[in-house]
Amino acid sequence: MSPFGRYMFSFVLFVFLVCFCDGSIFQNDRVTVQITNAVGGGVGLNLHCKSKDDDLGSHFLDAGQSYEFSFRPNFFHTTLFFCKFEWGNESHWFDIYVAKRDLGICDSECYWQIHPSGPCLMNTITKEYSICKNWNKQLQGSGNNRGGE
Repeated sequence: MSPFGRYMFSFVLFVFLVCFCDGSIFQNDRVTVQITNAVGGGVGLNLHCKSKDDDLGSHFLDAGQSYEFSFRPNFFHTTLFFCKFEWGNESHWFDIYVAKRDLGICDSECYWQIHPSGPCLMNTITKEYSICKNWNKQLQGSGNNRGGE
């Protein structure tokens, strides 16, 4: 092989390895999570969402208002975003996006309504918020189940 051929082979191999290592070859599509205040009674909702790597900050939603964020799930399907929800004297936690739970249910758009009884996910077929979940269990004595707050 000529010196130029070895150079080109090395360069192409280098580019491939860089792309492979940063995951861009296998990059998942973006997921958008939308959270709507459906607490009722005209009550406002405070929410604070995070992942292991990203703190999305606190947001206040008036009745019927929505907040959304987008991200790319990781290659290993271990992406997790969790949120704390507060209104009146209520405080609850919920894992708003769990890759292994949500893949195939809401692949690119996960629309949630927050109700006092728990969050409800929009069924992408019926377009109704019919997939309702329970709040995360609170850790005894801590007031929450995720560190940092």
